[in-house]
Amino acid sequence: MTFPILRKHFALGAALALGLAAFGFSGSEARAQSQQLSIVTGGTGGVYYPLGGGLANILTKTLAGTQATAEVTGGSVDNLKAIGAGSADVGFSMVDAGTDAINGAGKFSSKLPIRTLAVIYPNVMHVVTTENTGINTVAEMKGKRISTGSPGSATEVMAVRVLEAAGLDPEKDITRARLGVAESVSAQKDGKIDGFFWVGGLPTAAITDLGATPNTKMKLIDHSDLVEKMNAKHGKLYAATPIAKSVYPGQGADNKASSVWNVLVVNASMTDQLAYDITKTVFEKRDDLIAVHKEASNIKLENQSLANAGIPFHPGSLKYFAEKGVKVE
Repeated sequence: MTFPILRKHFALGAALALGLAAFGFSGSEARAQSQQLSIVTGGTGGVYYPLGGGLANILTKTLAGTQATAEVTGGSVDNLKAIGAGSADVGFSMVDAGTDAINGAGKFSSKLPIRTLAVIYPNVMHVVTTENTGINTVAEMKGKRISTGSPGSATEVMAVRVLEAAGLDPEKDITRARLGVAESVSAQKDGKIDGFFWVGGLPTAAITDLGATPNTKMKLIDHSDLVEKMNAKHGKLYAATPIAKSVYPGQGADNKASSVWNVLVVNASMTDQLAYDITKTVFEKRDDLIAVHKEASNIKLENQSLANAGIPFHPGSLKYFAEKGVKVE
């Protein structure tokens, strides 16, 4: 028998159950009043966190007896480990990190019981520097001070793959920092690093901040030419994706970047009913999520496929998709 991975205030729940029983409510109804959901997201400078906060608010309002909260984390790797360990209920992740998690590869020492609820939006790799560093290509980062993303993030996973595709050894060829996007922007402004990697939705607030900084000319490095090498080594996870010049301040041309899909994930032991309810809420309250961040407009039934998800779907999600006439293949 499996149960949803939910943290409940047991003492409060027991007292509530006794109180409600006196009024004719069943124990299951009483327990429903104390259901809590933890949503693990990312750093405050990215897109996961505001979207996670929006999702928490929507689930709290929509699912009876549920209190959902969003938590700041290091990112995808940390989220997947938390979901696998049962210390969180719903998590945001990039597909490349998720694929490693279910295979026990990369930063994961064992296979994790992870399932996809929904494919949500593509994360775009930003390779960022400023005009004064003289860096024009990923290869020219050799010998420079570069942040590859915070520990526990999928930014770090993908940054290493981009560097390797460009012929660089991340451990030997750069002076490596491991900062989140907000910290990377601050370090770039202060001249403490020469460039950084960030994988996120468009626009990412911290990158917008750097682009709008007076007396600073932000430069986004083209790297879509590396996608073929990345896919040859790691599977068909990545796509060439432009960042339009209008997305960030001060850009004179579209940036030739790369992307990978994001997914919402849960533990395989989550009940089918709860997985169904969360999936249904995500799709049927999509407009509310779009009001939080426009990347939510990419949450579409037509994007739900095994090729995009990389991780098997939860049966509860598949039930919702089937009701909508979507056959996930």
